[in-house]
Amino acid sequence: MQTLRYSYNAVVVGSNGGIGGALFNALKIDARCNVVQGVDRITFPQFELANENSIVNVAEDLRARVECIDLLIVATGILSLSGSRPEKSLSALDGESMAQIFRVNAIGPALLLKHFSPLIRKQSKAVVAVLSARVGSISDNRLGGWISYRASKAALNQIVKTASIELARSRPESVCVALHPGTVDTRLSRPFTSHRIKLEPAAAATTLLNVIDHMTAAQTGTFLDYEGHSVGW
Repeated sequence: MQTLRYSYNAVVVGSNGGIGGALFNALKIDARCNVVQGVDRITFPQFELANENSIVNVAEDLRARVECIDLLIVATGILSLSGSRPEKSLSALDGESMAQIFRVNAIGPALLLKHFSPLIRKQSKAVVAVLSARVGSISDNRLGGWISYRASKAALNQIVKTASIELARSRPESVCVALHPGTVDTRLSRPFTSHRIKLEPAAAATTLLNVIDHMTAAQTGTFLDYEGHSVGW
């Protein structure tokens, strides 16, 4: 088993969200975690996922706060724009709304990986875990609908896969994965998942961190669920 090193440094992007906040809180009480830094609009008021300059500024700030990053969790994302619901059909598509969802769910995380990856530790196991969603799986799509969300998460999965290949060249013990957290009871998901069994954020954080701690470099570039099971692309 290849665990995270003792006295590791963690960064959670989206630490003011439902799942991100639960992950941040869980890491704060992990005895092995030396530093856990949250990144959101509260801890870094200038942070804006859609603004690359703000991501650059946060990365530079982090470089001064932590020697390097052993665990980077990207827990950002939106289901739909405020005041709207995920599309049920092609006829409901709106190009501008779709572009905004892609900017948050795919482009923003890609830029985070661009500017945060140089901070990832080189000499031992380091994990980059990006929260995706099972509905981003093309092979698992049997119901249709939710087109912008599905497509943006599918794009995110490809970004993670590509990043994993690049990271492995300079950091052979790194693990870069997309993680499906399950159906979690958060403010954003609650209006769309009332009929489904939901995990409490704290429980979801515990299961995700357990999966992260047990992953090895052989699993880099994969798509896993909260129990560590493979999800089809």
